[in-house]
Amino acid sequence: MLVAQKKQQENIAEYVLYLFQIEDIVRSLNFDIEQIMEAVVKPNLPDSSFETQYRSWYTDIIKEMKRSGLEKKGHLDRVMEVMKELLFLHNTLFAVQGESKYKQLCANSGSFVAEFREKASMKNQHDVEILIHAMHMKLQFRLRKKEITQETEEALDAMRIQLAFLVREYHKMKSGDYSSMKG
Repeated sequence: MLVAQKKQQENIAEYVLYLFQIEDIVRSLNFDIEQIMEAVVKPNLPDSSFETQYRSWYTDIIKEMKRSGLEKKGHLDRVMEVMKELLFLHNTLFAVQGESKYKQLCANSGSFVAEFREKASMKNQHDVEILIHAMHMKLQFRLRKKEITQETEEALDAMRIQLAFLVREYHKMKSGDYSSMKG
């Protein structure tokens, strides 16, 4: 909860990835708040004073996921809202304003995005979703201590760089600093 708030303010991509992880945890622990508290929350709390806040936050996540029919797959509305904002910004930078540095980053990662889209069976997802899901996959590999080939690492790096630029511009947009977004 506190981690989510900090990530939302500092790096919106990390916020989305964090919520992806939370969704995965909730699903893997069968939407059981007691299991989540015992397996995830309590072992990671510096002190028990935050326990009630975290219980409430996870309970809200569980309710939202159930209400939205996210038992097997899909993402929280708050995640999808951020994705829409990132998509809007991507389209603004790429098409409307023709931001040359961003266009170059898109070109650098384009073949990797297309390949990931194909391999991950995400044919109808936008490039921005592909970038986020690719970073989620990389995080899952690291957590499971699975090796990533040099070729895959290079592909993920090109996608990470594009996403990092988009995230930087997102935070500028949210703070009202539109100087870099003017045509």
